[in-house]
Amino acid sequence: MFSDQGPSLRELAVQALSSVDRGYDLLAPKFDHTPFRTPDAFLDAVAGALAPLGPFDAGLDVCCGTGAGVGTLRSLCGKRVTGVDFSAGMLAAARAAYTGRDTAEGPEPEWVRADVRALPFDAEFDLAVSFGAFGHFLPAERPRLFAEVRGALRPGGLFAFPVTAPPPVDSALYWALWGFDAGMRVRNLVWRPQFVMYYRTFPLRGVLDDLAGAGFTVTHTALEEFGRRPDGSPRCRLVLARST
Repeated sequence: MFSDQGPSLRELAVQALSSVDRGYDLLAPKFDHTPFRTPDAFLDAVAGALAPLGPFDAGLDVCCGTGAGVGTLRSLCGKRVTGVDFSAGMLAAARAAYTGRDTAEGPEPEWVRADVRALPFDAEFDLAVSFGAFGHFLPAERPRLFAEVRGALRPGGLFAFPVTAPPPVDSALYWALWGFDAGMRVRNLVWRPQFVMYYRTFPLRGVLDDLAGAGFTVTHTALEEFGRRPDGSPRCRLVLARST
């Protein structure tokens, strides 16, 4: 599951028994060598879908981690690219990864440490993206999170992120994710500090409703690169939330 450069089981166990921010500080130096990094296939598909909706001047990667999504923004935004995360370790890894990169690839990124539930931006961006971070927020926190992103966007700005379809109930993946979430709930009942990370708390319908409640006009489109399920529905959609 992990490369030779990735974390050991002991290191993962220590991370899992830490708080979210401390856990990611510990994992940061080896994060890009784990399956938790957003695959390039997702980044490329999102970039391809967003390119016709531009041009964009300023882009924000919400919960940027080690900066995988920042590379997508650099290909789309002409003037400014910012990554925000609350883990100092992840930001340090991101900064190191982009130091010395060719500016012909896009604007030099800036890195901001902040809780995305209290973003320090006011109508500064015309594009925001996020990849693989929403499991760290409980459903009750989504309205505030989305309202903060909307506040960081200029009027008419776009908030975009991929959402994968849930696996069928008769699949091994369904039960693996169910088991992970159940184990995490037990862990958080008996251990402090909590580590909030769930895979089954971000259903498309509820997410669309919360975005609309935060003041977005919401559509979504299929990312056809990932195919369709037997019932014809997309395996992965790109949510497109426009600030009003």
